[in-house]
Amino acid sequence: MNDTPRGNRLHIGLFGRRNAGKSSLINAITGQETALVSDFPGTTTDPVYKAMELLPIGPVVFIDTAGLDDTGSLGELRIKKTLQVMDKTDIALMVFSAEYSDFDLEKKWCNELIKRNVPIVGVVNKIDERDIDITELEKNFDFPFIKVSADKRINIGKLKEMIQENAPFDFELSTLLGDILTPKSIVILVMPQDIQAPKNRLILPQVQTIRDILDNNCMALAVKETELRELLASLKRKPDLVITDSQVFNIVSKIVPEDVPLTSFSIIMSRYKGEVGVMAMGAKAIDELKPGDKVLIEEACTHHPLKNDIGRQKLPALLESKAGGKLDIEIKIGQDFPEDLTPYSLILHCGACMLNRKQMITRIIRATEQGIPITNYGMAFAHAQGILDRTTCMFTGKEENKQTAIKTM
Repeated sequence: MNDTPRGNRLHIGLFGRRNAGKSSLINAITGQETALVSDFPGTTTDPVYKAMELLPIGPVVFIDTAGLDDTGSLGELRIKKTLQVMDKTDIALMVFSAEYSDFDLEKKWCNELIKRNVPIVGVVNKIDERDIDITELEKNFDFPFIKVSADKRINIGKLKEMIQENAPFDFELSTLLGDILTPKSIVILVMPQDIQAPKNRLILPQVQTIRDILDNNCMALAVKETELRELLASLKRKPDLVITDSQVFNIVSKIVPEDVPLTSFSIIMSRYKGEVGVMAMGAKAIDELKPGDKVLIEEACTHHPLKNDIGRQKLPALLESKAGGKLDIEIKIGQDFPEDLTPYSLILHCGACMLNRKQMITRIIRATEQGIPITNYGMAFAHAQGILDRTTCMFTGKEENKQTAIKTM
């Protein structure tokens, strides 16, 4: 838990043709032999991730991708994975090889990045083999360029400076709760330790929330739902906020007084990673579900499903009880998110703690552009209990509207 999770790191994607030197460039920047390097085109197949500290930015992750000129049926699959990487990229390095003079292919892929509002730095590699005048490139591409040699480590330090200068400062929110809490606030964390809780440790959103509370000079009190009533009775003053696991909303909401703010870890993550206002509206679409409707349940992380699994059993049962019959539920795990969302009546997403903010915002934008409501696990439970407004009101008045959030990402 001491390492910064990948979802909280600045994501730096490297794109370019096969043998443009993307893997060598990652090795040069990181100072390690992280990526496999070969003169044979197409060495990199699946995306390769390398986490490091890049000062003064801090924790980052570099993503090496397959060549954008890959060919054949396997090449098409690799390019598809590269497009998926673009969805999570905060800043892109478009790697040009000095041996080429036609850059139409790079223009096409830069347009894909521009559509996703990804800042780009152009990197002309292999200048130790052939140096070129980048004046024409600068005329044809509207982003800064730098000439480097990954092999000879030429201008690598300057490239790091350019990454820092062009990286988005708001790739993640600065705090989970700091803007709604004041110093000395008492925050109760209700954390059931049932069969689904990991043995001898807490889940990532719980750890991040506790740290954020402490960083903002507030007091965190952790308790199971079975001891919540006793804890509340022992306090000399009411807590300023109660945060619970969404699965016990039905218990906790009856214990916590109405005048005490209540939310869940999942709802906090929907704000930190995405757009809580859009997700709250999406939860209300649960009331419109009819038997036979198709619902997409998205889990960003992989785990072994246990009895009463939230995504495979509890939420499907909840949705079908609301719909009044059987639904066509499709569950996707990991990084897979469909391009075409129109077959679905609703998208139900996990808290996205393993995704970066850019990737989650991209998913929300794709859903809203296609007119498909999207919400998350916590909001679904809150809506089912009739407490959605209560559990989101502390956030919806403070976050940016949808158009502003989309523009900044």
